[in-house]
Amino acid sequence: MGSVPSPPPQPHPLAQLSKDEFCKARDVIVKSHDSSESLFFRSIYLQEPRKEELVPFLEAEHAGTLSDATQRPPRSAFVDYDIVKPDKHQNVRSVVRLDSGEVVSSQHTVDEAYPYFTLAEFAKCEDIILKSDLFKEAMSEFSLPEGFVITVDPWPTGGADGAGEPRYMQGLVFAKDASKKNNDTNHYGFPIPIIPIIDWVTLKVIRVDRLATGGADDGIEPAPRGNAPKKLFRNIRSAEYVPELLDRPLREGLKPLNVVQPEGASFTVQSDGLVEWQNWRFRLGVTPREGAVLHDVCYSNRPVMYRLSYSELTVPYGDPRPPFHRKQAFDFGDGGCGRAANVLELGCDCLGAIHYVSSFIASADGSPTEAKSVVCLHEQDNGILFKHTNFRTGRAVVTRSRELVVQFIATLANYEYVFAFKLDLAGGITLETRATGIVSVVAIDEGKKSNYGNVVSPGVLAQNHQHIFAARIDPAIDSYRQGDTQVVVEESHGAKIDAKTNPHGNLYEVRRSTVAAPTWIDAEPKVNRTLRLENPKKQNEVSGKKVGYKLMAPATQMMMADDDSILAKRAPFAKHNMWVTGHRDGELWAAGEFTNQSRREKGGVSDMVSRGDWFTDDGNSHTADAANGNGHLDPHDSTSGRKSSPVLWPVYGFTHNPRVEDWPVMPVEAYQIHLRPADFFTSNPALDVPSTRNQSSVLVQCCGDVDEQGKTVREILGNGQG
Repeated sequence: MGSVPSPPPQPHPLAQLSKDEFCKARDVIVKSHDSSESLFFRSIYLQEPRKEELVPFLEAEHAGTLSDATQRPPRSAFVDYDIVKPDKHQNVRSVVRLDSGEVVSSQHTVDEAYPYFTLAEFAKCEDIILKSDLFKEAMSEFSLPEGFVITVDPWPTGGADGAGEPRYMQGLVFAKDASKKNNDTNHYGFPIPIIPIIDWVTLKVIRVDRLATGGADDGIEPAPRGNAPKKLFRNIRSAEYVPELLDRPLREGLKPLNVVQPEGASFTVQSDGLVEWQNWRFRLGVTPREGAVLHDVCYSNRPVMYRLSYSELTVPYGDPRPPFHRKQAFDFGDGGCGRAANVLELGCDCLGAIHYVSSFIASADGSPTEAKSVVCLHEQDNGILFKHTNFRTGRAVVTRSRELVVQFIATLANYEYVFAFKLDLAGGITLETRATGIVSVVAIDEGKKSNYGNVVSPGVLAQNHQHIFAARIDPAIDSYRQGDTQVVVEESHGAKIDAKTNPHGNLYEVRRSTVAAPTWIDAEPKVNRTLRLENPKKQNEVSGKKVGYKLMAPATQMMMADDDSILAKRAPFAKHNMWVTGHRDGELWAAGEFTNQSRREKGGVSDMVSRGDWFTDDGNSHTADAANGNGHLDPHDSTSGRKSSPVLWPVYGFTHNPRVEDWPVMPVEAYQIHLRPADFFTSNPALDVPSTRNQSSVLVQCCGDVDEQGKTVREILGNGQG
């Protein structure tokens, strides 16, 4: 008799859905509905296990005790779809258990909680508008130069002007110079001052808003219409950025700068998402809303982070002229950065030895469409890691800092955002955000200036705006268990002269306060306010302090919209630099799950703070810590609060008052959040990094002296340490 074949290995609980699992989830949903019902699928992806189910599995995995008998969390899929009816789309969010093929939960969204737009929906926008008689009538008010054609960018409509509005989408209208016979010609250089509004149930244009185009002293309302069509773009100036359309030659003298890894990459990636590199190991996932997500981040098999992700980005504009008062994007919640992720190209977006990760996106019928190469992993040099020269002997020991970079790039109409997680050789993690692309522009009468932005080209106004990001950090400092991670606010204060304790006035004190309950915390550089994530049950054997990581985030300006404005009510997360909330499975969104056309945040970090969780059982009153004075009631009096583990939401951004140098495509603006070990190790964990010379470096001579041109450092200086 032949041997009985072994069952296929079970996928890791955090592995992305396979194509078969994706299709099975869709089929389960289809079969759960009557065949007469029309379904429109928005997304299908892994429903992450509940933390209390996953933690025992992770502990067994790291202890090396996994076996066939180990209890595994069930594999489940999250399915987001619409039931499409002639007069209404009912949005449903279901969880399908993949082993049994059953729908274990199903929730219909309430009215006025509108789902995000999919790429397929965005693609319909231009066609609907261009066929609209209302739009054609509005366009008759303008005269375009010969050879120009109309193009439309889809945009969410921002905060609703009134409760009960249907689901809308708006189109930002531009013209494109078709005479150049190049589809990549920059249409943003030719804005047309109207915005058509689409009812997304009937898929019809219901109105066309006219835009004010005046200058600083012309008020906020549009100018009266003239009797004759208004001639647009009379003084055309090139706004091209693609190389073949530039009005200047490409610069010369930039010789190749290659990242050469002759032995390949130092990291490994498994098919189930396991990544290992230089004492680091983690699980890499991809979701349609967040893009890349890091799970179970460990250093030398010690847990550091349970989950790391980017949560939200809101972009409020500062132009008060209607309808710009609604101009506010939520790029994660309104569309999804994972859905908008670029197909990354070798030798362009990342350099060196690259590994690409693909994912699946749901088509309208629920079939899996491959999102190819949406995340890249690569190593990069980041300068000196450490160096010291013994001045007595002249001996220098220097090592280079290397990072493993996990990166994805999302294109949201005009803007590009580059999101990266960077792990280094000394146990540090950096979350880096870069903004580039093309600034959002509107029309302005030629020759005028505005208080609401900067004129970057004749007739083109780049409006003032902010980009405010929120990341989500779910820590696991040397333990996954609840109660094993606490948040401490640490500040450094100068001390008064005291004859006994500080006679010369040079003392400063380090003050610490434990965050006992959910709260917000604002940055304060004057006292070097820093957050430490510590394990209260483990001490560093050298310092005697609790093992931990410190979090350093930039002290950037927060949202400036008035607190009573719709913009501010939709994004209270953007009012403070840091939020600390209690963990709940599935709570991933700083501004709440439904941002599209919202009038206020619902289910975001401000709601998470107000429900009254607590972190410690030290007998204190559990008020907010003294760092911000934002007091809370005793959470034990709350009917909804419970003891929980802390989750951190760093908020950072930049206020973008555009420069002419940002046009027609802007150089990147970069911001970083740093997580650095603080008494986590017993010494510098990078002491064992080799201090070797880079053998491909060469000398560049000056003054025409080329005797040694092309010789390597090794040939000229000999072997030895760096």
